[in-house]
Amino acid sequence: MLIINNLRAEINGKKILKGISLEVKDGEIHAIMGPNGSGKSTLAGILAGRDFADITDGTVTYMGKNLLEMSAEDRSKEGIFLAFQYPIEIPGVSMVNFLKTAVNEHRKHKGLEPLSASDFLKLMREKKDLVEIDSKLANRSVNEGFSGGEKKKNEIFQMAMLQPKLAILDETDSGLDIDALRIVANGVNRLKRPDTSAIVITHYQRLLDYIVPDVVHVMYDGRIVKTAGKELALELEEKGYEWIKKEVEKNDLS
Repeated sequence: MLIINNLRAEINGKKILKGISLEVKDGEIHAIMGPNGSGKSTLAGILAGRDFADITDGTVTYMGKNLLEMSAEDRSKEGIFLAFQYPIEIPGVSMVNFLKTAVNEHRKHKGLEPLSASDFLKLMREKKDLVEIDSKLANRSVNEGFSGGEKKKNEIFQMAMLQPKLAILDETDSGLDIDALRIVANGVNRLKRPDTSAIVITHYQRLLDYIVPDVVHVMYDGRIVKTAGKELALELEEKGYEWIKKEVEKNDLS
C-alpha cells in the first residue's frame, strides 16, 4: 500500500527527516514511537500533503502512485486520512455540512452518486454509534468549544465517515484520560478491515495496549533506528528513550 524510500526533508534549512524507509502493507498497523523532535509529526504531515517542509530526497509510493506529486485534497480522495495531534476549530461550519460535503466529494471522485440527505443521516447515526460519540458533538460546529478529548473522538468519527484506506493517527492519545483513550482506540479497531492500514504515532506504549500493532518503529533524530514487533513497545516502556539514544550513539561509533 505505502512504500517510503530514503525520504529526507528540511524545515527552514534544518534537516528533520534523514532517510526514512518503511513499507506498510494492506491490513497492517504500524506504530511509530520516539521522543519529541525525532520527526514523527513531520513524517505524518508530509504523507498527508501538508506544505511546510522541503523534501530533498526519496520517494513515497501509495497504491502504485507517486504520492509526493498529489495535492493534499487528492490524497484525501484517494483514501489517506490524518488525525491531527491538535485538531483545529472551524466556527460556523456544522459537522453535518462539513462531513456531507467531504463524503460526497469522495464519492464523486470514485464515480458514485452523492448520498441523499436521509442516507447521509443514516450513515452518520451508524458511525456515531460505532465510535461512541455523543449526538450533541455531531450536531455542533466542527470542534468549536470541544475539550481535547472530544476533539480526538470527533477525529475518529470523521475517519469512520470517510472510511480511509490509510489512516495516520498523529499522537491521538495525547491528553486523553483512560476512558477517552479506550473509546478512541475501540473506534480505530472497529474500523479496521483487511484492505485498510494505519500508522499510529505515539510517545507511549499505553495506546498500544488497545491498538495492537503488527510492526513497531522507533524514530530518533530523523531516522528509524529500530524496527520489530509489538514487543519493542514494551521494551521501550521498560527502558525509556535514553536506551535508544545510547544504542544509536554506540552504533554510530562502531
